[in-house]
Amino acid sequence: MSRLSHSQVLFRYACIALTLAALAAAFAWTAGWIHWPGAQAALTPSRLIDAFERSAGKHPGFRRNHAKGICVSGYFDSNGNGAALSRASVFERGRTPLIGRFSAPGGNPAEDDANTTVRSFALLFAMRDGEQWRTGMNSAPVFAVRTPQAVYELQEAMQNDKRTGRPDAARLDAFFAQHPETNALRDWLAAHPPASAFYNARYYSIDAFRFTNASGDVRFVRWSVVPDAPYAPYAPYAPVDTRSPSASDPDFLAHGLRVRLQSGPVSWHLMLTPAGAGDPVDDATRAWPAERERHRVDAGTIVIDHAQAQIDGACRDINFDPTVLPVGIAPSDDPLLAARAAAYAESFDRRTSEEAQAGVKGH
Repeated sequence: MSRLSHSQVLFRYACIALTLAALAAAFAWTAGWIHWPGAQAALTPSRLIDAFERSAGKHPGFRRNHAKGICVSGYFDSNGNGAALSRASVFERGRTPLIGRFSAPGGNPAEDDANTTVRSFALLFAMRDGEQWRTGMNSAPVFAVRTPQAVYELQEAMQNDKRTGRPDAARLDAFFAQHPETNALRDWLAAHPPASAFYNARYYSIDAFRFTNASGDVRFVRWSVVPDAPYAPYAPYAPVDTRSPSASDPDFLAHGLRVRLQSGPVSWHLMLTPAGAGDPVDDATRAWPAERERHRVDAGTIVIDHAQAQIDGACRDINFDPTVLPVGIAPSDDPLLAARAAAYAESFDRRTSEEAQAGVKGH
């Protein structure tokens, strides 16, 4: 990769800060036991989503985060290997249809793709027995903060200054100093340029889940989906002679996917990585040792063969709540899992209500 100019370095720093805020809103939830100093009442999912609307703007009918996206559909071909870890029927040998959505963090559905540094991939596996497995994954393997309280504090730190219209750098730096766990994500983003496309990015579950197989054996697992398409960095980070002209397109991620699908499906391998002794299973800010990947299980192939606009695509009315799980997979004690479920529910209720009341056909 060529050396970045000073302006590109500044651009990347700004993108990392904005990504942290967007990720915080995406995973955020707080319950009545969480209080902010000076607050008149306990923070609730509703108050938190209100704050996100103030920072991103209110866009009726759209998700409050990951507002800009594209629906996709396809299937999962299981090779049967995943059954060693989980008795979920999705891991039995055979094909499972799925509905998915690609997106990037942010509450503005008109955001320029160039301003995003993380890609996201959500999936709903529709199993033969009526069960579902829903998952939301990001192209970074760790999360910014560990707890809902820290999520709220980060959101507050990222609020725009009324005088400048931009986040206060000193306030954000103070938050980072108080939360050194953010270094893991910040360092990872600085070292890994965003992918040039949705279909050549690797995506991670981030949180750990409890897998139980048919014999009753329990293992904690994180998973990733590894693309068959070779990774390529987004144009500003790529060598000049390999930059794609699509970088000038504010919607190059969705457009690029549609063009790619004209020549055939795109695919990923679903890789299940069991935890080892002492690995954190309730802290999404801490990566597991690299040697864990030597024991990962290739459970099969995820294939995407169609894309649809989110305004009327199959994913539009799906809440990709990661705690909707089949028998054989259960949440860990990671507090962000309950956080995500509550935040997604609040966003879902608002956007569907807006559509019903105003006839807005959005997302």
